[in-house]
Amino acid sequence: MLRRLLLVLSVGLLAIGVTPAAAAPATGFTGIVALDNCSGSLVRLPGSRDSDPALVLTNGHCDENGMPAPGEVITAQPSRRTMDLLGSDGARIGKLRATQIVYGTMTDTDVLLYRLDSSYRQIAHRTGGKPLTLAASPADAGTPIDIRSGYFARTWSCDVDRIVYSLREADWTWHASIRYTPECDTGHGTSGSPIVDRGTGQIVGINNTGNDNGYSCTFDNPCEVDENGVVTVRQGRSYGQQTYGLTSCVGYGNQLELDRPGCLLPKPAGLKLPIPLPA
Repeated sequence: MLRRLLLVLSVGLLAIGVTPAAAAPATGFTGIVALDNCSGSLVRLPGSRDSDPALVLTNGHCDENGMPAPGEVITAQPSRRTMDLLGSDGARIGKLRATQIVYGTMTDTDVLLYRLDSSYRQIAHRTGGKPLTLAASPADAGTPIDIRSGYFARTWSCDVDRIVYSLREADWTWHASIRYTPECDTGHGTSGSPIVDRGTGQIVGINNTGNDNGYSCTFDNPCEVDENGVVTVRQGRSYGQQTYGLTSCVGYGNQLELDRPGCLLPKPAGLKLPIPLPA
């Protein structure tokens, strides 16, 4: 994970694209975003409106301020980060600018959600780009998936191999992680790439790590931990984190609602709810 981030910082970045918000399967790099250290995606929730402030999804460890510590949850943090949006052919079609980190953590999952200074409608008018939709249901083993990296403008295609009970890397632990079949040998620089259900075109997760050297539970060498605490190391295998949990925690107007019924995302200590997004 950490080396994946550092390598991206040293290499430079590519362009990104936009995917239709409809349930029809996405094509090419529509909805894909390139950050200066990771990949990401322009996303909407199932109930998002075209007039809502747009959101970009990536990994928590891609935070421009550094990786969140274990147990740390970031909400409503100002941001002026810029990123590139890709067209379906992988070419850059426009710049996106964040105004806020709506939510970010590496606890239980590895996710970061940016709020942009433009609505989906404004982005479509300016660039022709459209978002991908986050699936509201968990990923299933056997589902054909595409992992689309904006950083490399490259797609890996494979299946969901298994939903792993727990994944541990250094001081961080993630739950219900997605393990891919070996064809998706995503490497350094692919962090934050959306995992797209090939049948629906919706995002079911985000790529975040892989075991490089066969070590156990260290940086760049995550280990699987089952319900009984048994540790398994699978060298060369890559993993992602599910994203359906976000759909229960973001409400009307793309507002973060961590007190919403069914929202199971980790909460900041001493959080005062609700947390409004700025107008």
